[in-house]
Formats: sequence, structure tokens, C-alpha cells
Amino acid sequence: MYLPFFYTVEQQSAAIVQKLGKFVRVAEAGPHLKMPFVEVVAGKVNLRVQQLDVEVETKTRDNVFVKVLVAVQFHVLADKIYEAFYKLDDPTSQITSFVFDVVRARVPKIKLDDVFEKKDEIADAVKLELREVMDDFGYGIVKALVTDIDPDHKVKESMNEINAAQRLRVAATEKGEADKILKVKAAEAEAESKALSGKGIADQRRAIIDGLRESVDEFQKSVPGASAQDVMNVVLMTQYFDMLKELGATSQNNTILVPHSPSTVTDLGSQIRNSMMVANQVGHLAEDEIQ
Repeated sequence: MYLPFFYTVEQQSAAIVQKLGKFVRVAEAGPHLKMPFVEVVAGKVNLRVQQLDVEVETKTRDNVFVKVLVAVQFHVLADKIYEAFYKLDDPTSQITSFVFDVVRARVPKIKLDDVFEKKDEIADAVKLELREVMDDFGYGIVKALVTDIDPDHKVKESMNEINAAQRLRVAATEKGEADKILKVKAAEAEAESKALSGKGIADQRRAIIDGLRESVDEFQKSVPGASAQDVMNVVLMTQYFDMLKELGATSQNNTILVPHSPSTVTDLGSQIRNSMMVANQVGHLAEDEIQ
């Protein structure tokens, strides 16, 4: 009679027990007994979630070769340990083959730019395809992830150059818009400055005219019989001598020749009167032509 023989199975593992070469049972984690020389542990199955990284080289719709790295997370189904142990000799090679098949069937239908955007769709297709096939072999697919898409280095350099050129174009456009805004604002500021300057000059002249009018009225009241022409001659004489006084008081060494005979004031007054008469005549002629 054969004596029993003790053996243990680690956590998250399962042992396949055979009797004289035939499957007998699946031993779960913990201590177990087997008949020596009759029953043997044919092997153990890992029940943990495992990850397989598969690198697939393929080309896109626009004939660009890329390397797609797919990470497949899988585990042995607890109720199909027998199938997982006996039906597949090398499960990783089987999963790798299906990943190659799915990736090379989908990526050639997609352009390079869209591959990066549709990587989740590629991963879902891999997961769906593997789940349908591997379930019969006792394996469950937890997740399929496209972790990297690596085009040829020349293609990456070209893409970087295109991206840099686009950014430079955007920067140039923004700079042009900024320069345009600065020029428009400067023109608006200059126009506003000129308008304010013109308004200031107009206000200044209006104030001078009002002051002269008041001066003429006051002079005529103080000197009965004096005409407006007499008042203007006096004003011009006063301003003339004020100018000479300012020229003499300046500290600069520049020499300015200014006529200073008494007749100069009369000549200046005559010139002003003649200018005013000509302006009036031109205004009347313009009104006649309009009528």
C-alpha cells in the first residue's frame, strides 16, 4: 500500500494533478495529499494578472512605417484552468500572433496623424478580438493598451519641422497684428493730438480776438473820437516794443536784425490791413461764384 505524500500550492496558483498520465484534478492554494508514484503534479498555473508587451511594425494609409507597442493584460480564468493548461502550449506566442493580426489589419486603413488620435480604437479592437478567441483557451483579457506609436525618425523630424513652421507662421501673424494695432493706435493718438492742438490754437486766437475787442472798446471809451484803426496801431506799437525788449533781454549771443524805425509799425499795420482786405475780396468772390 502506498503512503500519502504531502505537497502545497502557493496563493494565486493552481496545480494540475495527474494519475498515471491522466488528468485527475485541479489543486487550489494550500496543503494537499497525493498518492506517491501514482499521482504527480504535472504543472502549476499562475492565476495572477500578467502583462505581455508586443511591438508591431506596420505602415499607415499614407505609407509611413510605424512601430506600435501594445500592452496586453491577461489572466487564467479560474473555471477554465484545465483548458488553459492543456489547450495552449505557449499562450504568449498565441496572444502575440493575434495582436499582430489585428494591428496590421487596422493601422494600414488609418493615416499617420489619425493613428495617434485613434489609438484607443486600436486597443479596443485588440481587446475584443483576443477576448473572443482566448476565452475558449481559458484566458481572460483584462485590458489592451496602445502604449507607444513610434514613426520612423525621418518622419518624426519632418513632423517636428512642420509643427515648428506652423508655430512660426502663427507667431508672425500675431506679431503683424500687434504691429498693426500699435500703428493704428499711434495714428489715432497723433490725430487726436493734432485735433486737440488745433482746438487749443483756435481757443488761443479766440481769446486774443476777445482781448483785442475789449481793448478797443476800453480805448474808445477812454479816448473819445479814436477809431479802431488807431487802437490797432497802438496795440501793434506796444507789441513791437515788447518784442524788442525780449530780444534785448535774452542771454543768447545770436544777432537778429529787426527794423525798428517808427515807420515800421505803420508798414506792419498797412500789411495787415491789406491782407485783411484781400481776404475779404476773395471771400466775396467765392460767394458770388457759389450764387
